[in-house]
Parts: sequence; C-alpha cells; structure tokens
Amino acid sequence: MNLWHSFGCCIFMNRVLGMKHILQRTFFVVIFSTITMLGVFAQADVISDAKLAIKAGSSKELIRFCNDMVELKINDESANYSKTQAEFVLKDFFKKFPPNDFQYIHQGSSPEGIKYIIGKYTHGQGSFRVLIYVKQFKGKYLIDLIDFTEE
Repeated sequence: MNLWHSFGCCIFMNRVLGMKHILQRTFFVVIFSTITMLGVFAQADVISDAKLAIKAGSSKELIRFCNDMVELKINDESANYSKTQAEFVLKDFFKKFPPNDFQYIHQGSSPEGIKYIIGKYTHGQGSFRVLIYVKQFKGKYLIDLIDFTEE
C-alpha cells in the first residue's frame, strides 16, 4: 500500500511540475509577444503621428517623435540638430512653405530594421519629396532623419 501511494504521488508530482513548466513557458511567450506588439504599435504611432504633425505644419508636434539628435535636410542643406534646434528649423520651414497637404507614398524597412517613409508635401508654390527614417533608440521608435527635397 505504501509503495502504491508513493508511486502515485510521484506520478502526480511529475504532472504538477510538468504543468508548472508549461505555464512558465506560456507566460514567457505571452509577455514576449506583448512586448513585441507594443514595439510595433509604438512604431506605427510614430509614423502616423508624424504624418499628422507634418500635414498640420506643427514643428512642436513633429519634434516629439524625433531622436535627441536629428538630421534635417532641406534642399541639399544638411545638418544634425538637437531637438530644440530642429524645432526652430522646422518651424521656419513650415512658415516659409505652409502645408496644403502631406501624404505618404511608400513605406518600407531595411534589413537593419530602419523604417523609411517617402511622402509628398504640397504647399502654395509647389511640393517637396519627403524622406523620413525611423530607428529604434533605447526601445523606442524615433525619427532619425527628415529630408525635404523640392520637386
């Protein structure tokens, strides 16, 4: 009787421990999936919110989605700016060329994980082709480059 009881307990404990490992694995898969999805949503938010900020001509809103240092190119003039400096440059750009519309034409990503967006910015006197690079910095997706090239 004792042997049967001991054998039954061993089988029961193996099942319990097996379930514990399955539950732990499931927990880690769920947590990893959630973290991954949050990164995807954060990336999508940056891309869609940046579009709205450019369309509104809001340097203050657009700069929220930029890295601490951001490269701005406007018609062959290129420089790296702090967020504060970039906000002034963008404010001046939007003042000179108030937006009529801004639409994304194409989106993609490089093998290195850099997301890029190509868009068309229209204003009263013409339009600009816009290239935006979005990279991941410290777990957040942020704009690393904005290039306005007059068409």
